[in-house]
Amino acid sequence: MENLISLVNKIQRACTALGDHGEAATSLPTLWDSLPSIAVVGGQSSGKSSVLESVVGKDFLPRGSGIVTRRPLVLQLQKIDEGNREYAEFLHLPRKRFTDFGDVRKEIQDETDRETGRTRQISTVPIHLSIYSPNVVNLTLIDLPGLTKVAVEGQPDSIVQDIENMVHSYIEKPNCIILAITPANQDLATSDAIKISREVDPTGERTIGVLTKIDLMDKGTDAVEMLEGRAYRLKYPWIGVVNRSQADINKNVDMIAARRREREYFSNTPEYKHLAHRMGSEHLAKMLSKHLEAVIKSKIPGIQSLISKTIADLETELSRLGKPIAADEGGKLYAIMEICRTFDQIFKEHLDGVRPGGDKIYNVFDNQLPAALKRLQFDKQLSMENIRKLITEADGYQPHLIAPEQGYRRLIESSLTSIRGPAEAAVDAVHSLLKDLVHKAISQTVELKQYPGLRVEVTNAASDSLERMREESKKSTLQLVDMECGYLTVDYFRKLPQDVDKGGNPTHSIFDRYNDSYLRRIGSTVLSYVNMVCASLRHSIPKSIVHCQVREAKRSLLDHFFIEIGKYESKRLSSLLNEDPAVMERRTALAKRLELYRSAQAEIDSAAWSK
Repeated sequence: MENLISLVNKIQRACTALGDHGEAATSLPTLWDSLPSIAVVGGQSSGKSSVLESVVGKDFLPRGSGIVTRRPLVLQLQKIDEGNREYAEFLHLPRKRFTDFGDVRKEIQDETDRETGRTRQISTVPIHLSIYSPNVVNLTLIDLPGLTKVAVEGQPDSIVQDIENMVHSYIEKPNCIILAITPANQDLATSDAIKISREVDPTGERTIGVLTKIDLMDKGTDAVEMLEGRAYRLKYPWIGVVNRSQADINKNVDMIAARRREREYFSNTPEYKHLAHRMGSEHLAKMLSKHLEAVIKSKIPGIQSLISKTIADLETELSRLGKPIAADEGGKLYAIMEICRTFDQIFKEHLDGVRPGGDKIYNVFDNQLPAALKRLQFDKQLSMENIRKLITEADGYQPHLIAPEQGYRRLIESSLTSIRGPAEAAVDAVHSLLKDLVHKAISQTVELKQYPGLRVEVTNAASDSLERMREESKKSTLQLVDMECGYLTVDYFRKLPQDVDKGGNPTHSIFDRYNDSYLRRIGSTVLSYVNMVCASLRHSIPKSIVHCQVREAKRSLLDHFFIEIGKYESKRLSSLLNEDPAVMERRTALAKRLELYRSAQAEIDSAAWSK
């Protein structure tokens, strides 16, 4: 059982070291709130400090008028073997042991001032103090600032509400045990501790009442009704204590003598004799230790489940935010290259069908290009009027003898030139689809979301590469059309005399061949040839586009960018890896919190194995 309190002590220290103080305002998961604890609550001058010193058996807390405790003090008591010298350690001074408890008091004051300045402000950041002694029980208490009703000089008017809010933030947690310190010589109805504990624990399930200053009650009065729970009932019995008086403190009366006098007071006072066995600071410490052990034991399984779930949640969010970048130039360059390779791989997966989108390129070749070729209006170029015009212009001053070869060439060339439009449109359509795939790949590259500067650079570099590839593809594709215009398929036309012999009229003179029948036959021949060329280009244009754009994009989309970033200075590389400061802060905070939860998990597992 003693190991359980030590276990919670370790986790609480880790919480403080890694910034988990249980603040409600944070968006981070808090482990602090799930840990069982005992919060000491009381008004100013209620004897709260004296109760804590009696439990410890040492005079170590700051004293004075007004608000003395201005930060939560997590007091962890650990019993050591008899004969060993007692000492104290602060979490913020891990390698320093205090054997003079007057120095402990001074360090509490100094550490409070370091956090709040030399003002009378309060802070929610706790001070962790561990005391190792043969004369204590294993116990952890959280001493909170005393409740007050009026701000003193040098304090803001909000100090009363600020303290109440801080106390509330601790005692409203369902795992918090409330140690309510109430002076017996004041009306219980006006007790600050009872009033605030009732607000969060109306049934008294989590509240343990402590009556102080019983020896200072007016003559003829006693605290029996309160100690027996008849004045205000709680689940656990009230405990009375008799603290050192101010005169005793001034005379440096030691705690051993004070405890002896306390025992004698309850044993020898007739009103309290029947209650003496459960009165006094020694009984209070033992009862609190046993109670805290029992609560921790009941809560450990739930804490383990919470830790496992939170670790998984933190790891998921950290993975989404991405890894932090190395500080050196080589590390930054490597990080940029790795991110770019990730993007490039995603882009290739879109083209190869692993991810959707690449199939739209095939649609350009299978539907869009054939449809565009089919829509070409060759009828305009091959109208009777245009055929007659081009044939006669091609003949010049001397009509053709057998076949109007130059006229044929001009008609074919003017018809084939119109194929340039669909060819260019196919190139542009594939370019547009490749750009869309680039944007998809960028949006799917998690690391690029992390670095807006790099995302812009990669987008621009990929767009520039695609633009260069489009120009090259357009040049190559149009060359295919131009080659068809520049060199006609001779074998096709060698068949023409045979066709004429089979279907023509040899009695016509050369000069009669400009009639409509003859021109229609020329138009039919040219259209047949142009359709043959269209059928050929329908297959060769996609090959050119795939070679110049699609395959080249797969092979070298960011090659030019890789060459350029190799020339960047460190400052330029850093600018590419600048990310949203909020993301950086969130990642750092999550990493610290994950470290805390893993540490807590390891501590709990270790305790389970040792048990």
